[in-house]
Amino acid sequence: MIMNFKAILFGSIGTLIETSEFQRRAFNQAFSEGGLDWNWKPEEYRDLLSNSGGYARIKNFAIACGVDIDSKHLYEQKTKIFDSFMATENIELRPGVANLIRHAKDNNLEIAFVTSTTEANINAVFLAIKDQIKRSDFSFIGNDKMVSKLKPNPDIYLKALSELNLDAKDCIAIEDTEISMKSALAASIQCIAFPGEFAQDNNFTGAAHLTENLNIDIFTDL
Repeated sequence: MIMNFKAILFGSIGTLIETSEFQRRAFNQAFSEGGLDWNWKPEEYRDLLSNSGGYARIKNFAIACGVDIDSKHLYEQKTKIFDSFMATENIELRPGVANLIRHAKDNNLEIAFVTSTTEANINAVFLAIKDQIKRSDFSFIGNDKMVSKLKPNPDIYLKALSELNLDAKDCIAIEDTEISMKSALAASIQCIAFPGEFAQDNNFTGAAHLTENLNIDIFTDL
């Protein structure tokens, strides 16, 4: 057993690639195409990220604005726009991700992608990084259809543990936001905080370590 763990659990799209600005742009384009005058500025979007899930983010924002909209349809349009960005932009893995995955594979560690986003988003991400890592590198890949309660609830992590046939103590999670980290901790899984661009000021109290680069030494020291 290398690094004192049997599995590394990447918890969100943002732990693999930096997508915050692409996500914000996709929301705003969907709003514009939908005839809404909403325009989430970077600071506002950063605050909105305290709510997990794009659909809930739109729904709650509409309620706060007193606007009656089809939040599900709007979110689906946003997802299509985001996916088109993933297909056309040059996107690199975040620092240390490629080396960590290579190290895990070389040492027979399980690798999981414990996300609760949509299958469409997941497909778009793997298409964008297909020359860097592969879907087949992951023993488990979650999505929003697998559980009824999304992050920060622990359900998707508990699902991953069940599918991998591992105990929480055997795993180390990596999360890019405070709210997603809470999901891992609620499942009793240690978590490395790997803040995304728009999560630098999140409160990562409870993380086993906080880093901007997934250096392998971090994991061997835990």
